[in-house]
Amino acid sequence: MRGEVLARMADLAFGARRVKRAMLGVATVATALGLAAGPASAEKIANPVAVFSGLDKITGRIISFDVYIGETVQFGALQVTPHVCYTRPPTEAPQTTAFLEVDEITLNNEVKRIFTGWMFAASPGLHAVEHAVYDVWLTDCRRTSNVPPPEGYSGPPVEVTTGDDTDPLAGSVPLSDASQVKPQPKPLF
Repeated sequence: MRGEVLARMADLAFGARRVKRAMLGVATVATALGLAAGPASAEKIANPVAVFSGLDKITGRIISFDVYIGETVQFGALQVTPHVCYTRPPTEAPQTTAFLEVDEITLNNEVKRIFTGWMFAASPGLHAVEHAVYDVWLTDCRRTSNVPPPEGYSGPPVEVTTGDDTDPLAGSVPLSDASQVKPQPKPLF
């Protein structure tokens, strides 16, 4: 009888070890599958301002311009309207993307859609707008701008900055003294 009890206890202990190994195996497989699913992606940060560069191929001039989300800005014969502009947190690898629409104003004053899609700042040639006269590409997304928001802007709050408290069109006169200065014409380049 004592031998049967010992044999039964040995069988139970052996069975418990098998169950432990099986549970460990299941846990290992679950962990491996969880890691194999890919790294956790960083949360996208929606920004209220998209920054573009534009090339006028006739003059060879490149300018940078800020556009608020939902606002339409004209560059030459092109109208650029960004709908979203995303960046990643500073702790992650940079990945700046924007979804936008670009329309061309033809010589007959008709609006013709020439681009709808995503632009990537890291790959400007991948989805840049290439036009016969103008090229436009995304360079950045920002939370601040030196351009005041358009009338009726209802997006997230934006800190409007001018760099060093001067009006960029009035020369180097501080904004507090700008009311005493005659407006200067914009330079023609």
